[in-house]
Amino acid sequence: MEIPYPGEMAAVATAFCWAVSVMSFDAAGRRVGSMAVNLIRLLIAFVLLTGLTTLLRGRPLPTDAPPSTWLYLSLSGFVGFFLGDLCLFRSFLLLGPRLATLLMSLAPPLAALGGIVLLDQHLRPLNWVGMAVTLSGVAWVVIERPLREPPVHRPHKVTPWGVTLGVLAATGQGLGMVLGAMGMRLDDGTKYNPIAATQIRALAGIVGFSVLFLALRWFGRVWAALGERRAMTWITVGAFAGPVAGVSLAMLSIQLIPVGVAQTIMAILPVMIIPLVILIHKEHVSLRALIGAIIALVGVGMLFYSPAS
Repeated sequence: MEIPYPGEMAAVATAFCWAVSVMSFDAAGRRVGSMAVNLIRLLIAFVLLTGLTTLLRGRPLPTDAPPSTWLYLSLSGFVGFFLGDLCLFRSFLLLGPRLATLLMSLAPPLAALGGIVLLDQHLRPLNWVGMAVTLSGVAWVVIERPLREPPVHRPHKVTPWGVTLGVLAATGQGLGMVLGAMGMRLDDGTKYNPIAATQIRALAGIVGFSVLFLALRWFGRVWAALGERRAMTWITVGAFAGPVAGVSLAMLSIQLIPVGVAQTIMAILPVMIIPLVILIHKEHVSLRALIGAIIALVGVGMLFYSPAS
């Protein structure tokens, strides 16, 4: 049976998978630190992706990818998994989770502009309206609902460097998606396998973090984290939900619909987190946050029913 709106549905599933991974990595990061989590999650994801590609494609590594595919997907992984995440986590420290998350709302329009310039993907006016409605709802949720964050001794200050890092994080995510879409376009007009594409992206991220850890002598953090059984359980869950399932679905989505539309739908991650924090952490969610979530979902509905030209 054919699934209606497969690209849009893949983007929604991506947002849900990423919400699960955020909750998992948050639990692990509180025990072993976010930097160790970053590298370990990609290592675990690469092993899982290798198993999947062996099972589904009959080859453990993406040896069938042409050089151009390797180039664009490696750049996509380096920009998205490594540079983007580095800027994001640093902006979290400088600005606080809410403002840093809010700045990530710039990723969809940046991805849309990249799609126009580099992929010749032109959006209709209703697409832009749907993007604006969705991101407005997401912004409302982020501003209204206090994100889970550890107490600090001083309030976060809005600094130019913090804002710059937040914008760079959004740029990394948006550009990473555009480069990923470029890498999956093959010369014969077909599309490269999204799971194998994710494997290449994860490998590039591993290389980036490994070089950083070697330069800063941080591998001791990794060895210490490997001994934390509960943290490793959460990292494994998050690795499957995020870099494996979530990113593979994201790669599938941008094969089927414009990257700007896909990135906008994926941006409802803060909305997807709401039911999880209610169920897992028993947190109270305000009526205003729920209204913001409804607005975001209305915008997503507009994107479903307004296909790009």
